[in-house]
Amino acid sequence: MTEEMELIDPQEQFQSLFKTEKYRQRISQMPLANKTSLLVDFIDVVSLDSVLAMSLLEEPDKYLSYANRAAYAQLQIEDPEYSERIDTVIVRLTGLPETTSLRALGSANIGRLVMVEGIVVRATPVRPMVMQAAFRCKRCGNIMRINQTDAFLRAPFECSDPACRRKGPFDFIQEESTFVDSQELRIQERPEDLPPGQLPRALGLKLVGRDVVDVARPGDHVSVVGVVRATAPTLPRVGKLRVFTLHMDVNYIDVLGKEPEIALLSPEEEEEILELSKDPWIHRKIIRSIAPSIYGYEHIKEAIMYLLFGGTPKALPDITIRGELNVLLIGDPGTAKSQLLQYVARIAPRGLYTSGRGTTAAGLTAAVIREKGGGMTLEAGALVLADKGVACIDEIDKMRPEDRVAIHEAMEQHTVSVAKGGIVATLNARTAILAAANPAFGRYEPTRIFAENVTLPVTILSRFDLMFILKDKPDKEVDSKMSEHILNLHRKRAPPAEPPISPDLLRKYIGYAKTHITPVLTREALERLKEFYLSMRSASTAEDAPITITARQLESLVRIAEARARAALRKEVTAEDAEAAINIVKKSLEEVGMDVASHKLDIDTVMTGKPKSLRDKLHTVLNTIIQMERETGMVEREALLDELETTHEISRAEAERLLNRLLREGTIYSPREGYIKRT
Repeated sequence: MTEEMELIDPQEQFQSLFKTEKYRQRISQMPLANKTSLLVDFIDVVSLDSVLAMSLLEEPDKYLSYANRAAYAQLQIEDPEYSERIDTVIVRLTGLPETTSLRALGSANIGRLVMVEGIVVRATPVRPMVMQAAFRCKRCGNIMRINQTDAFLRAPFECSDPACRRKGPFDFIQEESTFVDSQELRIQERPEDLPPGQLPRALGLKLVGRDVVDVARPGDHVSVVGVVRATAPTLPRVGKLRVFTLHMDVNYIDVLGKEPEIALLSPEEEEEILELSKDPWIHRKIIRSIAPSIYGYEHIKEAIMYLLFGGTPKALPDITIRGELNVLLIGDPGTAKSQLLQYVARIAPRGLYTSGRGTTAAGLTAAVIREKGGGMTLEAGALVLADKGVACIDEIDKMRPEDRVAIHEAMEQHTVSVAKGGIVATLNARTAILAAANPAFGRYEPTRIFAENVTLPVTILSRFDLMFILKDKPDKEVDSKMSEHILNLHRKRAPPAEPPISPDLLRKYIGYAKTHITPVLTREALERLKEFYLSMRSASTAEDAPITITARQLESLVRIAEARARAALRKEVTAEDAEAAINIVKKSLEEVGMDVASHKLDIDTVMTGKPKSLRDKLHTVLNTIIQMERETGMVEREALLDELETTHEISRAEAERLLNRLLREGTIYSPREGYIKRT
């Protein structure tokens, strides 16, 4: 620095900034909001003096104290009364020119001002921290005030009264000391910023002052400006370690909102997105852009498109109806399920991928962690971090049943409730779930009903809007095209056809649609959905007809129709959208809701796991047992099988299977070998 540079007092430079109209207005509003801090845009400091801005980044402690004094001096001019009530003004900076990634923080950043972004995973309660401690000498009663900077409370070395000069003992006087609110947060890298195969980095934040504490909660995306510090952990009886840990003293924290980064769209990109949406074949284009390296599966890619765009949630005074879709894929081995899931997690504006085997209930929802201080804090899990995004759960059938129960609430209510260790809380988990599972018998058995093919409980199956079966059936024409596709993929090392929309643009397109478009049902769409629902229900009114559709599917239809309108950036849901929604729901129902025995659509195969035909047969078996019990008290198994075969035409093999099922469910029991009785 030259001599002239030194002559300009930094405090005067800051004061010249605070004398501008913008900041005079902000300072004059401080008494109204009862604030002790002043928000300053870093860009204003740069335009005032770039050298000053650089110094602020390099030596924040020194230059922030200049800024604080300048702001206080200006407050004394604007509002002398209020300035007497508070003794300092804290300048809080926002909008640094560049964001440092948590991964890049290191020894070079110590003592410098940086801006980082991340997700809050843990937050401690707000606690008062002493800034200036007052001590009374027990001998002479003299009171001394000592400013506290360390982690531990520091007592005076000796009494300040020249007549006493004793080295103690001293009493801490709480009433005379000054306190401020403090809180500690832990932030972690955002899932979308993680390089593949890396563990997410985390950073501890220390917040001091009532304007910054309690601003962010677990699951929030935050942008934080602060000074990087390094502290050496202390080991008892050994001393301080040579390796330090990094944390950050927060100057300003801003919650970026749950919506993924749409603010970053340039006007050109926005124009490109709006241009794309005018294409009459936009839906085909999006479907062709989803996982272009995976051959076929048009209807599944269509379902994934609806899942990515999602419907609109309705918050009524008494209930809330979810807007996000849940999709389940059941498939034979080698049908590219995991690849599809990985792709969706990458393309969604906020996507998380997790596999069933290594996932626990606490990891999905929220974990309660004991702090060093002995308190309990909440740490957000995958579904909370994927709030307003997509959670892809692979091998959902391999999860432990007690862990799988954790997803029930998130799928329908879109919240995660925790009651452990004295913490009772409900966190938001407005997440679309895309799950994949393998059939129970290794391959899908077409002769068995859907619920028997899947090892998932019906409570979870009934919460999926769409379910598809990926069967691996040999077919000469399809196999020839597929093999060509795969071999070309390996030869060219690129997708055989260039996707119409690049993945980067597609992600921005989805983000734009989700934040800007809220489609509403038109009269025609409403009529079309009602007509379909009623026609499906009326088929169920006959004596022996199974129920084909329930209100849950009607809600799914609305969500899918809204998602299709949103994909074309339309504000209204047309009859065409309703038609497309009906087609895909029909396709899903035909795949999973078909009763194999009667070849009729029966929603109970999914909702209860027992189609009507099976319920009727079980009924017949039970009635026969009741009649025979009246005569003999205990029913002989052989006699029962004969009776069922002759009177009700149920083959012996099938009757055996039905009896075993009733025994398993505990409806009947065997008092002794070869005999049966009702429980």
